[in-house]
Amino acid sequence: MRQARSGLLVQDIQSHMSRLDNFISRMTAQRDILNQICPEVAKMEGLVLELGLGNGRTFHHLRELLPGRRIVVFDREVGAHTSSIPEAENLVLGEIRETGRKFIGIEAALVHADIGTGYDDRDAVTATWLPDLIASLLRVGGFAVSGTPLDHPLLQRLPAPTSEPADRYFLCKRV
Repeated sequence: MRQARSGLLVQDIQSHMSRLDNFISRMTAQRDILNQICPEVAKMEGLVLELGLGNGRTFHHLRELLPGRRIVVFDREVGAHTSSIPEAENLVLGEIRETGRKFIGIEAALVHADIGTGYDDRDAVTATWLPDLIASLLRVGGFAVSGTPLDHPLLQRLPAPTSEPADRYFLCKRV
């Protein structure tokens, strides 16, 4: 069962939101988490990995929060705004589940993953491999931020610093 908020279940709240309000809530939670943890990430060694470039908004935000930091981005294909496309050497194209394996052991400081589809059946499949991949990419003490729950023994869930419902976006630390 999802966490209760003001007497309603989070899934009930989401089902009573328009798709636009749902998107805004998710993006607000994402931004709040990244804004809080990036000062800590800036002090750590290791790459920043962005799993899912999409329109490039989060990549663009990460560049602002972590100027000069190498950010390697993974996606199936490029569909981002031209101002939000990484340099060729920092762009890995293909199925993330496969291309990410080439980076296992890289000891990233931060892995951000926003690759959920909003379709429960598809996202359930992603949830079978994404936590293992992220745990194997992170350094001890590194952060994982995801729109998909990350249930893994090496990933400790942390409270998200946001006014949005607890299950909108997920923050973990590699133990």
